[in-house]
Amino acid sequence: MYAGKAKSLRKRVSSYFSKTLAVRTAAMVDASETVEWIVTENEVEALMLEYTLIQKHKPRFNIRLRDDKSYPFLAITRQDEWPRAMVMRGKRKAGTQYFGPYGHAYAIRQTLDLLLRTFPVRTCTDSKYGRHESSGRPCLLFHIERCSGPCVGEVTPEAYQEHVDGLASFLAGDHDDVVARLTTEMMGASERQEYEHAARLRDQMNAVHKASARQEMVTKRPENFDLLALADDELEASVALLTVRRGRVVGRVSTIVDKVEDVTTAELIGTMIELLYGSEVPPGLILVPELPDDHELLAAWLATRREGRVEVRVPERGAKRRLLETARANAVDEFARHRMRRNADHNARAKALRSLQDALDLPDPPLRIECYDISTVQGTNTVGSMVVLEDGLPRPSDYRHFRVRDVAGQDDFASMEEVLRRRFTAYLKERDLPPDKRGRFAYPPSLILVDGGAGQLSRAVQVLDELDLDIPVAGLAKRMEEVYLPGRAETVRIPRGEEALYLLQRVRDEAHRFAITYHRKLRGKRMVDSILDDVPGVGATRKKALLREFGSLKRLREASIDQIGEVVPRNVASSVYEALHGLVGSSPRRRHDEN
Repeated sequence: MYAGKAKSLRKRVSSYFSKTLAVRTAAMVDASETVEWIVTENEVEALMLEYTLIQKHKPRFNIRLRDDKSYPFLAITRQDEWPRAMVMRGKRKAGTQYFGPYGHAYAIRQTLDLLLRTFPVRTCTDSKYGRHESSGRPCLLFHIERCSGPCVGEVTPEAYQEHVDGLASFLAGDHDDVVARLTTEMMGASERQEYEHAARLRDQMNAVHKASARQEMVTKRPENFDLLALADDELEASVALLTVRRGRVVGRVSTIVDKVEDVTTAELIGTMIELLYGSEVPPGLILVPELPDDHELLAAWLATRREGRVEVRVPERGAKRRLLETARANAVDEFARHRMRRNADHNARAKALRSLQDALDLPDPPLRIECYDISTVQGTNTVGSMVVLEDGLPRPSDYRHFRVRDVAGQDDFASMEEVLRRRFTAYLKERDLPPDKRGRFAYPPSLILVDGGAGQLSRAVQVLDELDLDIPVAGLAKRMEEVYLPGRAETVRIPRGEEALYLLQRVRDEAHRFAITYHRKLRGKRMVDSILDDVPGVGATRKKALLREFGSLKRLREASIDQIGEVVPRNVASSVYEALHGLVGSSPRRRHDEN
């Protein structure tokens, strides 16, 4: 069910039987029957054993890579008499040199295709090589100058070894020596008037430049290190790994993991280091956004795999810090694309609706879901949001904002009650009207979700009872897996991995985003109003014109007098500028200097 390590077995096991357990941990304990243990000599051995057990048994409650497959590498079979360049996955083999990893196999093949012009090593299988060796005739790659023809004796072992070493050197990031050698040979051939050979060398150098452009230079010095970055939410995480060799990015990997454990960012980073380097040789430096608690133990374990010192640290400034931000941007982009793929999958959406129906014991799949959220700061500018999902997809045209009018101070329960009462009172007025006269609240939801606990849920039930409406309603707790239902003292727990959980997360995040956006807009407008109310010459019309032009207090404060003067008269623009920058009452000389 789960594999873990601990200095003290007694403390670790007893922690699973405390009264306050996380939802996932409680589910793990309920599903387990026995505890087994293996004693090791030291912590590093325990870490290595933990990795081995996770890879072998794939426990349900351990974090694992989503696809759980190895990443592609470009490999050179150095152990062969005539080494071969190829794409390889899986366990590393002795006598084979590896470069990467790469996010996609096609990226390796594109790079290799460019390099074969300059380093014509064989890419054929051993069986194909044997057939052409027996027949004495080379394959098509020899005729198009993508292979030097070792199968038919067209190249000496010494020259072929130079091709192999040159390819390996380039893939390791040593581009300058390759370009310098080709330039020297090209100029020599030109001086000897061997123009056809010089032209071939020129084409080879162009191919090298194209392949080199795929490996961007990111540091001034030829350094070797990896960068690991994350983007996550409560349920999943996106992991991006950038591989830098000799100052160039030579590999990019992005993957999605399920957060089946209750882990902090630091703990998740530690787990990812274990998974990513359990079968790969790490570099001497790994840069992360946050140090794992056991980073010294991880460094010791990585050192045994590398047979040399490994440092795990957080870059504070400079190029490495900027590059780590680039890695995080890769993780964020992969996370966004992952969510888009999930939304676009009709089968996944249908499965999520059926899963939610079963979890909440609904009579039918909730084809129209409305979710409500309240946003306020110390009881000011309190607003409510209503977002709509139809067939599992957002329907922005049906989204609505509510300005809470009848609640004084901060009272989320009363605010939720007011929002729901206004929405469903409007529904009752419109539902019996002819279709062409119906308004924006004419259609009832299949399920009402309120962001909050038992208090918000009880107000929602109260409103529906008063209006005599029979619509299923549920409350979303702070923990994603827990849902409040009317008439139940205990929350409903939705198992991890259920599509219903991702659906609830998406609709709650959307309701929260929509409410926050509107609240910020009102707060910014109020701040602008409070400042402009005391400016001579600014009335309701000019205030509206300024807000329409600049949109927010920040943009209005960043504007110059000339830019403000394009909206209101010049003398009024000066007064607005002074009010925004606290210059009222200052001397004319000071105002002139600051302008």
